[in-house]
Amino acid sequence: MSMQVGGKKGGAIAAINVTPMADIMIVLLIIFMVITPMLQKGVDVRLPSAGNTKERKDEPKSITVAIKRDTTTFLGGTKLDNRNDLKEKLEDLPEGGKMIYLKADQELPYSEVMKVMDLAREAGVEEIALIAEPRTTS
Repeated sequence: MSMQVGGKKGGAIAAINVTPMADIMIVLLIIFMVITPMLQKGVDVRLPSAGNTKERKDEPKSITVAIKRDTTTFLGGTKLDNRNDLKEKLEDLPEGGKMIYLKADQELPYSEVMKVMDLAREAGVEEIALIAEPRTTS
């Protein structure tokens, strides 16, 4: 391959070489594709499976309460020191916080889930959506 350094008269070429820029953009695209799923992780909870589930889109204003197997409670990814703090924090949310998404570990006793649901109701939450994994048929 040969390289052109000028036209017929030997002058410089005014065209911009975009090949290095395209290479950089492809590398950045790959990096963002790998990193983005890691940023949306949230609290690691083994969700129960259910046959009648609906896909939901993650909305930036959605409020998620997660309960791990050891009854550790999280509000929006932030660990709560005391479960009773959940009621206070839910009361402090704006009026748009009248619906929460609840994800509980599949091995968590049902009574613990009900305690969190009662605290949310006392805080003024009107709707509680339970999150589950879709059941796979095999």
